[in-house]
Amino acid sequence: MYSVTEQEMIETETSPQNKEVLAIEVMGLTKRYGPNTVVNNLNLAIPQGSIFGFLGQNGAGKTTTIRMLLGLIRASSGRASILGHDTVTQRNQILPRVGAIVETPTFYPYLSGRENLKQLALIARVPFSRITEVLEQVELKERASDKVKTYSLGMKQRLGIAAALLNNPQVIFLDEPTNGLDPQGTVDMRNLILRLAQSGRTIFLSSHQLHEVEQLCSHVAIINRGKLIVQGSIQELLEGTTKTLMEVAPLSTAQRVLAQCGGQNIQETGLRSLQLEIDPQLVPDAVQALVGAGVRIYSVGQKKASLENYFLAVTGGEELDGEQSAGADTAEDQAA
Repeated sequence: MYSVTEQEMIETETSPQNKEVLAIEVMGLTKRYGPNTVVNNLNLAIPQGSIFGFLGQNGAGKTTTIRMLLGLIRASSGRASILGHDTVTQRNQILPRVGAIVETPTFYPYLSGRENLKQLALIARVPFSRITEVLEQVELKERASDKVKTYSLGMKQRLGIAAALLNNPQVIFLDEPTNGLDPQGTVDMRNLILRLAQSGRTIFLSSHQLHEVEQLCSHVAIINRGKLIVQGSIQELLEGTTKTLMEVAPLSTAQRVLAQCGGQNIQETGLRSLQLEIDPQLVPDAVQALVGAGVRIYSVGQKKASLENYFLAVTGGEELDGEQSAGADTAEDQAA
């Protein structure tokens, strides 16, 4: 678990080794609208080939950050780079290597999926041969000739990803890709994102669906009111949050023995249930000590904290609200 300081970001930037492995670097990125600071001195370090979850409550500054990285709005201060190129001064070198869905993708409803992609391919100067390839990638080839007005929300989201893939990008930004999808659509989207990541692409995933993020992402960053709270790999963040669960009797004897064996924060959770923190390496010795003290053991297990519980802990227990729309960070942002 780590929070990236400005000095660490400078060291990362000047290290050739790290330069090769980071897809996105953000240093002191700030966005103000008058007296309101929407994104406040944000630092991020996103490894190449990762599925990176960008988490925060509604209004935390997630979509504003994505818009700054894509050059859709200008930062008030700070800088960022994608694939080693500055997002302001070298934007022309970045755009051919980046794909994005920001907010809900919009298409011509009376054109087919294929015809919509043809229009976008013309604008991007991408050969039409890519259209069939991306339709296959998002599993829409069978419905490519149907008008978009007949598509479900999940199909429209997949068509949006197909559009983002036309230029065969190395980095893909997805802003709330499962927002509003039914369970099957969510599963389809999750599988699609995993396939994209397996091809070596870096996925920047902004979401409030913590269960989905935990299943998909290798790394996450959590922001609150525009400020970075923490970032790192999910494994690092949840490390040390595992609880050991035991069903034993009598509880009083078990508590005494477990404390002697290194158990901490021992709590009764039922008539014969305990929850405690203990080094996993010490569990076999603790079980042996319990048996030696005449304690009956009915079960021993572990419970790892979920990303949702971790999020609530680091944000002060505030629940993560559903986004009203994928781009609804602030009223100022919508008007920009």
